[in-house]
Amino acid sequence: MALTRDTVISVAKGIAIILMVIAHAEAPGWLCKFIFEFHMPLFFITAGFFFSTRYLHDEATFVEKRVKGLYWPFVKWALIFLILHNWMFDIGILNEVYGNEQGGVLHPWTWRQMQQNIWNIFTAMGGYDAFLCGAFWFFRGLFVASILYLIIYKVVLKLLPTRAATSAPYLICLILLLLCAWKTWSGLKVVNLVQGGYRELMGCFFFGIGFIFRQFVATYRQQMSRHHARLWTSLLFAAVVFLFSKYLTANMNWRSSFQQFLSLPIPAILGFLMTYNLSSWIDEHNNRFKQFLVYTGDHTLYVFIFHIIAYKTISLLKIWYYGLDPRQIGCHMVIHDHSQDDWFWVLYTIAGVGLPLLGIWLYEKGKARFRAYRASSASQVQ
Repeated sequence: MALTRDTVISVAKGIAIILMVIAHAEAPGWLCKFIFEFHMPLFFITAGFFFSTRYLHDEATFVEKRVKGLYWPFVKWALIFLILHNWMFDIGILNEVYGNEQGGVLHPWTWRQMQQNIWNIFTAMGGYDAFLCGAFWFFRGLFVASILYLIIYKVVLKLLPTRAATSAPYLICLILLLLCAWKTWSGLKVVNLVQGGYRELMGCFFFGIGFIFRQFVATYRQQMSRHHARLWTSLLFAAVVFLFSKYLTANMNWRSSFQQFLSLPIPAILGFLMTYNLSSWIDEHNNRFKQFLVYTGDHTLYVFIFHIIAYKTISLLKIWYYGLDPRQIGCHMVIHDHSQDDWFWVLYTIAGVGLPLLGIWLYEKGKARFRAYRASSASQVQ
């Protein structure tokens, strides 16, 4: 049975992408730690929310959707930024002096390096520009995690007796947690996955959590509709997430330790529920704010792709304001000087979200007008 459109999830994705842009903008440390606890798992959970068991018997359709929605956009934009990489050095957007907070910088690529990166892009969903495409790991993570979930689901169903088929989603999540525990405890890597596979395995777990949540969403929303239940549970979830962010910090870092792995599932799931509660409340009010978040959630792809390059507009302003070395525009993802002392992270957030959305909105409007013009011209000819 086809799933109906759920704008609550679109609102939640809109909130999540805004939180991602805030965290990448080097907001105050406590806020970044809080956001990192759940904002990327939230995307995997919302993706799993829309998984349907019909794909267990129509694998080709599911894989085709994943290729069209994740693999090809990744390849296209990774190649575009690959072509622009050396040119970005020529115009000063990138340089060999300023880079990330750890002091790492990029260098112009040789022709051989560019060829190797092209191979990596197509064969491993790697090889992308680390500074301009720093969030592109998510495309590979969700692509692998969703297909892996389908494969494991089919295998588990074959192993389970028919009467126990309903327990398959829970068993899958348990299997993935055990695999991640083994991997982080022993420091192992999935050698044929860029960065070792931790993000893909944990992403698959959270994808499964989203599918499980879908089965109970009607009951959950009914429970949250009781007097102040949504408010108090959300505050409780937020408090737990904050405590984890302060004392047991974790995120979907590909180098996560065993302790960080143990610290991630609880705040990630509670952070999703907190966001879902807020999203369901927003969804009940049909106003421009809801419309903006729905539009944002439906166009997260473009924010993922362009928010870092959009930051550069604010970096120019910050360079002028503080009289900084103009080459600091090459800082990844934003200028690090004064980042914990000022409010430039707010401007970075506005640009990182607003400019990509403005660009796609103008593109869609222009495309619609062009189609209308062609249709009008065709009718006049007839």
